[in-house]
Amino acid sequence: MLKLIDIINTGTYLYRGNYIIDAENNFSIEDFNSELKVNGETPLEGKLLNPDLAKQNTITYGILKNHNTSGNIDFLKIKFDALASHDITYVGIVQTARASGLKEFPIPYVMTNCHNSLCAVGGTINEDDHVFGLSAAKKYGGIYVPAHVAVIHSYMREMMSSCGSMILGSDSHTRYGALGTMAIGEGGPELVKQLLNKTYDVQAPQVIAVYLQGKVQKGVGPQDVALALIKAVFKSGFVKNKVLEFVGPGISELSVDFRNGIDVMTTETTCLSSIWCTDERVAEYYKTHNREEAYAKLQPGEIAYYDGLVKVNLSKVISMIALPFHPSNVYSITELNENPQEILKAVEAEGQKQLGNSQFHLLDKIINGKIMVEQGIVAGCAGGTFENICEVAAILEGKSVGEDYFGLNVYPGSQPIYSELVRNGAISKLIDTGAIIKTAFCGPCFGAGDVPSNNALSIRHTTRNFPNREGSKPSDRQIASVALMDARSIAATALNGGILTPATEIHIPEYSVAYNFNKVIYDNRVYKGFRKAQLETQLKLGPSITDWPKMPALKDNMVLKMVSVINDEVTTTDELIPSGETSSYRSNPLKLAEFTLSRKDPEYVGRAKAVQQLDLNSEELKEVVKGLDLENTGLGSVIFARKPGDGSAREQAASCQKVLGGCSNIAFEYATKRYRSNLINWGMLPFTMDSSQNINFENGDYIVISGIKAAVATGAEEITAKLISVNDNIDFKLQLKDLSKDDRDIILSGCLINYYGK
Repeated sequence: MLKLIDIINTGTYLYRGNYIIDAENNFSIEDFNSELKVNGETPLEGKLLNPDLAKQNTITYGILKNHNTSGNIDFLKIKFDALASHDITYVGIVQTARASGLKEFPIPYVMTNCHNSLCAVGGTINEDDHVFGLSAAKKYGGIYVPAHVAVIHSYMREMMSSCGSMILGSDSHTRYGALGTMAIGEGGPELVKQLLNKTYDVQAPQVIAVYLQGKVQKGVGPQDVALALIKAVFKSGFVKNKVLEFVGPGISELSVDFRNGIDVMTTETTCLSSIWCTDERVAEYYKTHNREEAYAKLQPGEIAYYDGLVKVNLSKVISMIALPFHPSNVYSITELNENPQEILKAVEAEGQKQLGNSQFHLLDKIINGKIMVEQGIVAGCAGGTFENICEVAAILEGKSVGEDYFGLNVYPGSQPIYSELVRNGAISKLIDTGAIIKTAFCGPCFGAGDVPSNNALSIRHTTRNFPNREGSKPSDRQIASVALMDARSIAATALNGGILTPATEIHIPEYSVAYNFNKVIYDNRVYKGFRKAQLETQLKLGPSITDWPKMPALKDNMVLKMVSVINDEVTTTDELIPSGETSSYRSNPLKLAEFTLSRKDPEYVGRAKAVQQLDLNSEELKEVVKGLDLENTGLGSVIFARKPGDGSAREQAASCQKVLGGCSNIAFEYATKRYRSNLINWGMLPFTMDSSQNINFENGDYIVISGIKAAVATGAEEITAKLISVNDNIDFKLQLKDLSKDDRDIILSGCLINYYGK
């Protein structure tokens, strides 16, 4: 009997896109040929199963090769075809690039305004950022999408994707693989490098095939498939920093909207990027969007080799839910409804441990044996697609979302989608039910819109449900939580007045998915300035838009004071620098830094600032610095976290530490490449250490590293450090592995700005 998901964690061949050969288990060619003969196919006789040759037949290999400038396919230096940012990242990117010598945008750079769209926090600063963005687009030759017109990924799908291309975005959910575009989400400094005609440097990633077969049943949506995939691979790290290549006969059974909905969630697996086979449905998508030339058929070669394979049986997928506080904390809704006490008790206990707060509750959502929720949201790049909203409207047509505590808000992903939903009547149907229709906005996904009430549970077709990401503030005794679900099950729950209900248990009516793209909306409002730079244009700098403070170069020796110790299994970027209203200060590094770790370790900022005020000649440091040349010794703060950096690509998770005098992170491992890259680009040492050393750091500990500058310059991968604490004075080992020459030079310079300033 076929399982929902099978994982092959060894090398695997794919023949003609359909037949899987497990390389490690020595699947005999004779047996394989026999199977093919039974199915009427041409046998594999005479075909050489050579992994080094066959890996060149993946879609991924071809795209990376075409964009690599290094001449070495094992170590890539990628130049992208386009860039994308939104209004909580583009100000810092442009400011960094400007300080580093930017003259003109060399490739299309799209700046959308879908995060601080509401201009509701911080006085004029949100709209000041938007005005800055438009002035930058005019000066340097960019593309500017005003607030409420489109969320970043909807616009990039509709207007910028193309088969075989690569796009780099400063949002972690930069994923357009279902449209044939390999897209990567990274921190802002990586976009700065592209704007300065530099490259994205990375070791050639492994490629994992995601083999889709079967056909989804009615009521199952893309979020259900995505959550099942995330649950299967996240905890093991099976696909971390790898490329997911979607193949198999099941793809043809999925609409392009459905594929996009799965694809955008691949970020939550911690993969590097994704790419899909393309077919006539993708060709039709591009034709609908007046960009037929953007289509090309992408398929693996006759025999393609993958470093592993995830087989997904779409027919086995049922309605899923990701409970707090991670997209991988997945159950079927039916399973949850059958065992609410047992499951919610365990999730509540883990949540209280994760939050460090006993006020987090879920068991009180069980009323008369049913799970009650207070809010439903369908929004953003994952939820706000045309077909999702059409199906929600069809399910709810003629019904009511009720007049009790439960409410439903729907955000179409772009104005063209909104326009078509108006034209086909879906918006009218939803309004009649009592649902609220809003404009293109990412706020519900990161805590800047539709923040639930205290102790509320919100079900959302968005991308993440990390702690406090919905906007609650535990320090002010405010705690709420989000569960991720597909739009169809959110509609089913709305039908039942907020009683958690899987869409597979209700009638799903037929509905039209005919779509007409109205490009006039973009023609009339989007500023299209690529190759039209007006260098004489002055940037419009609002009072909160601030240059980066000076950052010193690395000195010969280093003294670090531990200012935060986080022993959670994983630390997210939302915990390192909270989202929500803090996003309003992304253009002011000094003000934003005040929020660093504010919801995880509220004392961090004070401790870090105290280190900034220390003097190496002070009495406190007399014994610590003994024997060091103080003229050539740097002093800064450091944090320890077991596995930091899961989630958002936001560079501020690192830069805020740097602004406060942070010089390093120490970790057992980094959750994502993008967070580690952010540390490097801000001149911070991304140390790792072996947990077997049994070092237990405490706040106030000092770490002394002699000869750190020489170690970085020569590429040393293991460094001896001295821990000086109240109870110990011991040597231990730190690692600095896999740093490129450019990485080392950036760290030596103190940050990317200094590096380019040279």
